[in-house]
Amino acid sequence: GAPLLKQIRRRFGSRVAKIVDGCTDAYQIPKPPWHDRKVSYINRLKKEDDETRLVSAADKLNNVRSILSDYRIIGESVWSRFNGGRDGTLWYYRTLRDEFLRSTPNRITRDFDLAVRDLESLTAGKASPAPQSKG
Repeated sequence: GAPLLKQIRRRFGSRVAKIVDGCTDAYQIPKPPWHDRKVSYINRLKKEDDETRLVSAADKLNNVRSILSDYRIIGESVWSRFNGGRDGTLWYYRTLRDEFLRSTPNRITRDFDLAVRDLESLTAGKASPAPQSKG
């Protein structure tokens, strides 16, 4: 939350704190509902500077690569880890991809695009698992 961001600012400076803040989807506890949080994050990302967008893209690239790796091992059950489930998670990464590609492409955003496309191909034609409660 805000206290941690203050520590980051003290230790690493305002530039790093701004990037961390721009890559954070919520500080509230409890966090807002998953979909609302993701929509808000995507809308904020549209206004962020190039440095923040690059760090966000690198983080999301790592996340998608982890999902791909896990999907290849455990299949559709990977989606049970995500509040958005299969469809919500795919929507989120597709929307992020479109947003990242809106600005000047670079290696990270191109790799992110390829990773999302790989995930789409790998999961194409698979039935969505039954919704699970995240109570």
